[in-house]
Amino acid sequence: MNRFNKAFSHKADSLLNGIIRSKPSDFKVNEIASFVPSTTGEHVFLQIQKIGENTDWVAGLLAKIAKVRKRDVSYTGMKDRNAITTQWFSVQMPGREAPDWQQQLPENIKVLQQTRHHRKLRRGASKGNHFSLIIRHLTGDIEQAKRLCQTIKINGVPNYYGEQRFGHDLYNIKSAENWFNIGFKLKSRNKRSIFLSAARSWIFNHILSQRIQQGSWNQAQTGDVFMLDGSQSCFADDGDSNLKARTQQGDIHPTGALWGKGELLTTGDIATLEQNIATDFKHLANGLIKYGLKQERRSLRLVVNEFEYNFEGNKLFLNFSLPTGSFATVVLRELGVFKV
Repeated sequence: MNRFNKAFSHKADSLLNGIIRSKPSDFKVNEIASFVPSTTGEHVFLQIQKIGENTDWVAGLLAKIAKVRKRDVSYTGMKDRNAITTQWFSVQMPGREAPDWQQQLPENIKVLQQTRHHRKLRRGASKGNHFSLIIRHLTGDIEQAKRLCQTIKINGVPNYYGEQRFGHDLYNIKSAENWFNIGFKLKSRNKRSIFLSAARSWIFNHILSQRIQQGSWNQAQTGDVFMLDGSQSCFADDGDSNLKARTQQGDIHPTGALWGKGELLTTGDIATLEQNIATDFKHLANGLIKYGLKQERRSLRLVVNEFEYNFEGNKLFLNFSLPTGSFATVVLRELGVFKV
């Protein structure tokens, strides 16, 4: 199994070095909701701010307080632990009054809002996340970094899956491969989801890496499949002469395969590239098909919305928003190497 960094074809220029997450307040994440609560229904919706806690652990704590099964507590996605994060949880409590949550929660977990809704929260249902980051003890080529920040603001960055998707020392990838090869039954639905996502992300990262090596990750190529900006809607190359211009303008983005059952939508050399990567990791690719995942697409380019940067002495302040399923760490890696 390749080491993780081989899933990145290009090494960031490492213009800067510094310390990230010196304290939780240096890494703030606010979930951008995609829903308007109906205010009535069997699901209690809680907007919670947590400091230094794992999302899944908080969900378990809410289940304990509400005296419900953990599976009756939902959230749209995992948020960073070593950070101050704000996100929504839902707790299914039909016909029951909600408890006094704050009285039973530790000081580092606060309920900011409470309401009700007729449906539970579903994974990936948020619009995205807003990040406010501080990098301290900054060293490196500040002037060149400023120019790179401006480039990121205009052109975005490669849409890699972040290192956290693969687990410490690639635990999730190794576990997925072991599961696929031996075929034992996974009792934990959460682990099943984690291992499948890791395997799929690993193949995608290698496809993106290959496109970067070719210089085509943000350029329209014959046989590509494109995603409309701000949407999950995709369409195949139809020979339209405007595709290259639309890609350069950011109206559409080239995509890479999220592996699973079904035929590739790409054609020609692009389809060959994606198939060759899947063949390189055939145990992962075959496992994804075996366990029922279907072919999907992901943009190769990540647009960094509302990107603002400010260098003050030996500190860098960053503010930006990313769509759901994207990683702040892949934005940071373009600027340098930052230790925790």
